[in-house]
Amino acid sequence: MLKTIKMDISPEEIIKAIKKMKKKEREDFLEDLLASTSPEYLASIKEAREDYKAGRIKTHKVCRRAFELCKKTY
Repeated sequence: MLKTIKMDISPEEIIKAIKKMKKKEREDFLEDLLASTSPEYLASIKEAREDYKAGRIKTHKVCRRAFELCKKTY
């Protein structure tokens, strides 16, 4: 059985604790936080995965080449 413990924690204390995390832990935590609080974030991940599976994603190399070509044109 889960029990709830109520306690006051300031935003500054939360920020301090997050800053103490290792980079990977912090990134995972922030991603989990976004996923649990933002339906839009989850929808964007789903859309990105669908785009990737359908081949609608360009690599950085392709995008960089297109950018270089545009710079030369203008």
